[in-house]
Amino acid sequence: MSRKFMAEMLGTFWLVFGGCGSALYAAAHASGNGIGFMGVAFAFGLTVLTMAYAIGHISGCHLNPAVSIGLWAGGRFDGRELLPYIAAQCLGACLAASCLFFIASGAAGWGGIDPLAAGTFATNGYGSMSPTGYSLAACFTAEVLLTAFFLFVIMGSTSKSAPVGFAPISIGLCLTLIHLISIPITNTSVNPARSFGVALYGGSAAMGQLWMFWAAPIIGACIGAFAYKFCAGESVQKSTVKGRRKARA
Repeated sequence: MSRKFMAEMLGTFWLVFGGCGSALYAAAHASGNGIGFMGVAFAFGLTVLTMAYAIGHISGCHLNPAVSIGLWAGGRFDGRELLPYIAAQCLGACLAASCLFFIASGAAGWGGIDPLAAGTFATNGYGSMSPTGYSLAACFTAEVLLTAFFLFVIMGSTSKSAPVGFAPISIGLCLTLIHLISIPITNTSVNPARSFGVALYGGSAAMGQLWMFWAAPIIGACIGAFAYKFCAGESVQKSTVKGRRKARA
C-alpha cells in the first residue's frame, strides 16, 4: 500500500505540475510564442500517458479521485484502498500547486494573483469564474458528461479484451480531447484533486466553487462506469466480488 500511495502521489504531482504548469507558464507567453489551449490540452494528456507507462503496473495510475471512485463503482477497484488513494492524489496535487506557486512568484514583475479573475492560477470555475462565462448548469453538465466518457474509455481500454499495451495512449488522448472541448467552459477539471490543489492558491472565489468540481466528476465517473458495464454485458456485483477475492488472495 505504501508503494501504491507514493506512486499515486507522484503521478498526481506530475499531472498537476505538467498540465497546470503549461497553462501558467507557457499558454500565453509574453514572447508571443505561447502554446495556447491546444498545447495545454496535450500537456495534460501527455502527463497521463507518461505516468500510465511509469506507474500503471504499481498503482493502476488513477491520479484522480473521480477515477478511483468510478473504478470502485464499476467493480474494478477494492474499496478498502479508496481513501488512501484519494489522500495520495490530493497530497500530490497540493504539493505540485505549491511548487507552481513558488516558481511563479519568482518571475520578474510578479504581481500576485487576482482572486476574482476567471481561471486565475489555472483554477476551475463557473459563472463569473468560468473562462468564458458559462453558467453553473452548463459547467456541471459538461463536467459530468466528460468525466463519464473518460471513465468509459478507461474501463474499455483496460479491459482484458482490449489490445495489450495501448491503454495509456487511448486514455491520454481522451484526456487531451476533453481539454480541447472544455478549457473555455470550466478550464477543465474532470479531476477533483487537480481542482483542489490549485484552488488553495486561487483565492476564496475558487475555493467557494470547488464543491462543483468534486460533485460533477464523481457523478460522471459513476455514470461512465455503469454505462461501460452495461455495454460490455458485465455484472457490477460479480466483478466487485471477484476483485475482493483477488485482493484477499
